[in-house]
Amino acid sequence: MEIRVRGRGISVTMRTPGHDEEMAAGFLFSEGLIRSRGDIARIAPCERVAEGNITNVFLSPHVEIDVNKLTRHVFASSSCGLCGKASIEAIHQHFDPIDSKVTVMAQTLQRLPAIMRSTQALFDRTGGLHAAAVFDLDGRLLMMREDIGRHNAVDKVLGYALLNDLLPLGRHVLMVSGRASFEIMQKALAGRVPIVSAVSAPSSLAVEFARESGQTLVGFLREGRMNVYTGATRLG
Repeated sequence: MEIRVRGRGISVTMRTPGHDEEMAAGFLFSEGLIRSRGDIARIAPCERVAEGNITNVFLSPHVEIDVNKLTRHVFASSSCGLCGKASIEAIHQHFDPIDSKVTVMAQTLQRLPAIMRSTQALFDRTGGLHAAAVFDLDGRLLMMREDIGRHNAVDKVLGYALLNDLLPLGRHVLMVSGRASFEIMQKALAGRVPIVSAVSAPSSLAVEFARESGQTLVGFLREGRMNVYTGATRLG
């Protein structure tokens, strides 16, 4: 899908069709190009494309954007395209580190993978999609989205939160299937999510980013166990 803003293509990514408006809104938000629901006037598919693979985002007149601030290339794959200390510093120019005292019980975290998995209808049919879910600190599921790309699934849940005026997510947990990448931590920081958990391993850059961003990062959250890489004080 190509995302266009004011007629200009700013991202092309492989995605699973569905919830395209959320994905476009979440991408623009996590890239720091928009800040609130009021920045968006309308989101609509391009009427000239029958397949619906171009999504137009119409911004409110007061919104000024600088596409040179995009952290990912215009043509992006379904995996992270960033590396290095310079990338972390660039993200922190958009989003401040999190200073939060919220806590979540370890037993609550251990329940999240099964809850998320029970809602993954597309995974049940295909066995090939990732998922991202947002929970409150008591383990209640607020939203879940599936996509071929982990970062797209996160964009969709952030877009849902943005379009429904649920941001910031400062008292929530983001759960992702598979690995926790640098880019997922960036998107969580944009949404002000203090705690990120993943079924599999984080990358070393994701751990470094989480540490410098004040985020709690939990990996290998499955089968009643977990590894806590950063921010252990938020676990009760």
